[in-house]
Amino acid sequence: MLYSLALSGGIVLLCSFEELRRKEVIDVNTGERLGYIDDVELSVPDGRAEKLIIYGNSRIFGFFGKEDDIIIKCSEIRVVGREIVLVEREEGIVHKKDS
Repeated sequence: MLYSLALSGGIVLLCSFEELRRKEVIDVNTGERLGYIDDVELSVPDGRAEKLIIYGNSRIFGFFGKEDDIIIKCSEIRVVGREIVLVEREEGIVHKKDS
């Protein structure tokens, strides 16, 4: 199944979830490696990807819970390469997954 990602600048990218999962996400403002894409939030009526989700890491073998998931809006994606997705998140803003 192909998902359409509406990137900044009106660019639309078609790619499969399997392709997305293999890409590492990096914040261009901080150079921080955010992780690999674990999930995609879709808009049901039109099948467009709305957000990319990177699950938070476990803390000390999971005994102390886990870090927050990182949510990336498709509008924050700047470049999608063969192996890397570059995103530009609003400084100081962390989108958390709603419980």
